[in-house]
Amino acid sequence: MVKLKRSLSLWKVTISGIGIILGAGIYALIGKAAFLAGNAMWISFLIAALVAVFSGLSFAELSSMFPKSSAEYIYTKKAFGLKFAFLIGWLAIFGGIISSSTVASGFGGYFSSIFNTSIIVPAIILLLIICYLLFKGINFSTNIAVVFTLIEAAGLIMIIFIGLPKFDMVNINYFDMPSLSGLFTSAALIFFAYMGFEDIVRLSEETKKPKTNIPRAIIYSVIFTTIIYVLVAISAVSVMSPEALGVSNAPLSDVAQTALGDNASLILAIIALFATANTSLLLLLSTSRIIYGMSKSKSLPNIFSKVHKINRTPWVSIIIICLISISFLFFNDILLVANLTNFTLFFIFIVINLSLIVLRYTKPNLKRPFKVPFNFGKFPIIPFFGILVCLFLLFSMPIKIILYGFLLIIIGLIFSFIF
Repeated sequence: MVKLKRSLSLWKVTISGIGIILGAGIYALIGKAAFLAGNAMWISFLIAALVAVFSGLSFAELSSMFPKSSAEYIYTKKAFGLKFAFLIGWLAIFGGIISSSTVASGFGGYFSSIFNTSIIVPAIILLLIICYLLFKGINFSTNIAVVFTLIEAAGLIMIIFIGLPKFDMVNINYFDMPSLSGLFTSAALIFFAYMGFEDIVRLSEETKKPKTNIPRAIIYSVIFTTIIYVLVAISAVSVMSPEALGVSNAPLSDVAQTALGDNASLILAIIALFATANTSLLLLLSTSRIIYGMSKSKSLPNIFSKVHKINRTPWVSIIIICLISISFLFFNDILLVANLTNFTLFFIFIVINLSLIVLRYTKPNLKRPFKVPFNFGKFPIIPFFGILVCLFLLFSMPIKIILYGFLLIIIGLIFSFIF
């Protein structure tokens, strides 16, 4: 049987994680977040980062115990059994597909701002190109991701330098809203911008020394992106009002235009194309791997675990997820799709944190190359707070999103009995 190729180093996995995170929401959703949280948007980023750190440490420990591409599925299976594991795998796959579609829509928005086209056509073309790149092989895909990550990081650093001289000209603690609700609603939306650190664990079967390199990559990527995000958030509201950012289809491009003129706006829009393309590429890469892993575990039809003999890629999984991602482009509501993605993430993170707690008691002697710090006996304190924060943010979301989310869970449970 043809297997995946173990060829990724620590720095390549870390760069992949940073690449997914940086482009996922900062280019596409920062305007909507500013509208909700006002000048204090940076606090929303810190709240979202706290959730990422709590759950990221749990992923790090679990990945060191079970370095498998099926990731969330295998962790939940070890803690709660097969049917509940299928539900989590289902939500992870669905979240990966619709989030890649969301980011592709962001790509279309920036493309439209440059070339005055529709949004959906360039988004469809992007996803078809990604399908081909993923088919060509893991090294080919990650090499492109490394280059694109450096480009998108350069764009965010440019925004920071644009806003830096204006930092003292705006009250960044000002809440332009009647209560704290906008701040937490913004944090729940912004968490989409941190989406990606959990995808790192799905590269375990293609990473060298995965038991140590995967946990390190998770921690390094979250720390780096949090610093960048907070500085970009302060820069954005220092240059433009939250209201103006909220109605923009290309918010960071408009920040550059406001500060430096049309040429800077064009540069940022082009960089945003690389950022959103990169995130869609890496999201679909990791999602194809969890489908492959679940198929190997016999929870999905065997055809999804077929690996191309020459390219060593799960080609059937790649084609399927790309086609489904394209179908979600026609929903034409980036906020709805992004929030639905966040619902799946919050629910998954609650279960993953709970899985770690359960496994501390049911499998105490299992070797853990990385272990979450701050424990009360066997009980890990950080995952417990991770559960509480995720629950709080989940129920801070609009009621429509919560209802849609629980409908997804019911469908997943039905499928778990079918398969």
